Amino acid sequence: MSDLTALEQRAIAELHACGDEAALRQWHTRYFGKQGEVALALKRIAEVPPPDRRSYGQEANRIKEALTAAYEEALRQAKERALNETLHADAVDVTLPGRPVRRGRLHVATQTLRTIASIFTELGFQIYRSREVEDDATNFELLNMPPHHPARDMWDTFYTEVPGVLLRTHTSPGQIHVMREFCPKPIRVILPGMCYRYEAITPRSEIMFHQVEGLAIGRHVTMADLKGTIVAFARRMFGEQRRVRIRSSYFPFTEPSIEVDMDCIVCSGKGCGLCKRMGWLEIMGAGMVHPVVLRNGGYDPDEYSGFAFGMGPQRIAMLQYAIDDIRQFWANDLRFLQQF
Repeated sequence: MSDLTALEQRAIAELHACGDEAALRQWHTRYFGKQGEVALALKRIAEVPPPDRRSYGQEANRIKEALTAAYEEALRQAKERALNETLHADAVDVTLPGRPVRRGRLHVATQTLRTIASIFTELGFQIYRSREVEDDATNFELLNMPPHHPARDMWDTFYTEVPGVLLRTHTSPGQIHVMREFCPKPIRVILPGMCYRYEAITPRSEIMFHQVEGLAIGRHVTMADLKGTIVAFARRMFGEQRRVRIRSSYFPFTEPSIEVDMDCIVCSGKGCGLCKRMGWLEIMGAGMVHPVVLRNGGYDPDEYSGFAFGMGPQRIAMLQYAIDDIRQFWANDLRFLQQF
């Protein structure tokens, strides 16, 4: 019994000598660990003579409970002291005004998209949203690209596990949707949205990007209407002094097809690094809607005609701000984004 009394006195003295929480943890391990002194004292009950075992066990359990209570109280006080010291060292002046939360801003691609939409709405175009997950027929066949047509090689496509379902490679499938919804009424819409292509990621290409499609259908719509629309857009987007050049091209869903260039915004057509010394920058592809596409949309090509155009807002922003790497739009680098 004297051993238990000595154990209690020694443990209490060492507990009071602990100066912080770490020392208390070490004390607890020494006395209450698997090989701790309290545990060993309880195991020695078997060595006590039978007449004294009951009183020895009662005293050992009393000491265990007393030391446990003393440890918990000392630990509580140590935590409270540590908290008070922290509050005193890192005092907060509650009278100071709160720190302002930094406001976000629109992404440069979103800003460009809104500018494009604003220009075309002023020109009488409506915004039409179409789906990003398409079927093969709408993405290709109804746009004059039947299966195994070589024009499909222009687009590397993300296919899903569902046969015939894919992520659209361009916004042109929206032409079919809008024509079938409004036929036989005249149409003047733009179709903004995301497109996806299974391509190598380079400074000039990404696997996902925005695109804006334009479509106008009615009676007696001509190439002159298309040219006037393009020139009006280029001058409102890049400045009234801009010059526009049209080149022949090929797209399976337009005939005739054209590529549209604008004189370089840096050198004004003289030739520089941005325009590769050519003096011109490509801004979009366009053309008159192919009769097959008109017919697939529900319009009689003998009575109706139309034009379509497509552009990439990221490419437009690259021209506008002389950005040389399209990957910056998706990198989430605040140093880049905060410039706009």
